[in-house]
Amino acid sequence: MNTPRLEVAGVAVSPDHYIDGQRVTSHEKFELFSPIDQQILGHVSEGLDEHVEAALRSASAAFPAWAALGAAERKRYLDRFAEEIGKRADDFCRLESTDAGVLLSRMRHGVVPRAVRNISWFANHALSLQDRPIDTEQAHHLIRHDPAGVVVIITPWNSPLMLSTWKLGPALAAGNTCILKPPEWAPLTCSLLADAAHAAGLPPGVFNVVQGAGATTGARLVSDPRIARVSFTGSVPTAKRIAQAAGANLVPCSLELGGKSPFIVLEDADLDNAAATGALMYRNAGQVCLAGTRFLVHEKIAGRFVAAMRDYVQRLVIGDPRDEATEVGPIIHPRQVARVHGFVQRAVAAGAELLWGGDKHPFGAQYFMPTMVTGVRQDDEIVQNEVFGPVLTLQTFRDDDEAIALANGTDYGLGGVCYGESAHATAVAERVRTGFIWVNSFGIRDLEAPFGGIKRSGVGREGGDWSFEFFCDVKDVVIPRKPFRASFSHR
Repeated sequence: MNTPRLEVAGVAVSPDHYIDGQRVTSHEKFELFSPIDQQILGHVSEGLDEHVEAALRSASAAFPAWAALGAAERKRYLDRFAEEIGKRADDFCRLESTDAGVLLSRMRHGVVPRAVRNISWFANHALSLQDRPIDTEQAHHLIRHDPAGVVVIITPWNSPLMLSTWKLGPALAAGNTCILKPPEWAPLTCSLLADAAHAAGLPPGVFNVVQGAGATTGARLVSDPRIARVSFTGSVPTAKRIAQAAGANLVPCSLELGGKSPFIVLEDADLDNAAATGALMYRNAGQVCLAGTRFLVHEKIAGRFVAAMRDYVQRLVIGDPRDEATEVGPIIHPRQVARVHGFVQRAVAAGAELLWGGDKHPFGAQYFMPTMVTGVRQDDEIVQNEVFGPVLTLQTFRDDDEAIALANGTDYGLGGVCYGESAHATAVAERVRTGFIWVNSFGIRDLEAPFGGIKRSGVGREGGDWSFEFFCDVKDVVIPRKPFRASFSHR
């Protein structure tokens, strides 16, 4: 694919769409700049009607042959795809760190290895889904997971590579063809992903990338009757528009949305460990949906906990995400900086107290100080709504029942953290209404386990069999144990 390339962080990457195995340019472009220093990275092709139509035609045409290959043959393609991602590991790291402001250390030690595994693990897991039997007295049932068709995948800007591969892995392994719509604020690693797919020899049309804004390009994709599934990670307002558009064609949607997760610290918690974990909530500038952002601390230990956590927060290194020592980098976009700052200013104006932080950081225009706000009420905006920046709130409680009432007292239910004596913390965690919750830990993820939220935090589950339940049409082939004879009764 000898097409014009952008040079970003020493990596040559295409600014164009990837459709039917080829790069496709557009006369309409949008400007892309780095959150690190606001430097222009280049101009990227905007997905117009013609590009959406071309991608839909290509994916639809490629589907029958890709679906017919079977899981074992698709695995051979996907293993090469994973290998090609691994070959470009350093490029992916430098590119996403520059394009999205993700910590380079996080890319090297977490994101890229996970992206490789997202493709290879789901390719292997698909082998176990073939013709699962159920035997009853009357019949032998073969439960098949048949590919659904053309899948539209829309990913957010806080972790484009990891979340794209997290969805692509099971979608492709199941036998679907895919159209990926990257985040317009950070599309470049998704473009590089197309290079890896091309080098791996994925047949034309099996994997397509169409760039552009969600309100235009994304809206055109999700409203088309030719698609079979939509998988989206992002905000609640956008999810509502997607679900409405897809629902007009009865297209199922998997929606992984925002979080306002509780971080519960019980009276019998290991305070130092809880405080150290609490400081991790500022990683990636707080732009992590599953982070615990509402600290709920037993009133008898609140003072000691705040002192311990303050000590850990003061040690955090804030700066350029390309420096491996950095622990808190930039916020993605000036609009997001203004949004985060607005939450804090309104909370303070309403009577909240800043324990630390509260303003922009002197390192640069898109850097915000790690912030903790206390003296807030349960119905306050900053408690109820997702900030998606390095801003946490702290409330105290008297007993377990109050802690659980506070934890469950928002419209969100994605994740959670609970620190305390193991049996006690587990008992409390079981009463928190959320899709998952970590006990005396944070961030442990296994690909075979379900991931997703309840309430406004989403619809459906991803991971393991749950991903295939969504990306497949599940069919029961019923074979009777005894010869079947039709009988008719006449009156």
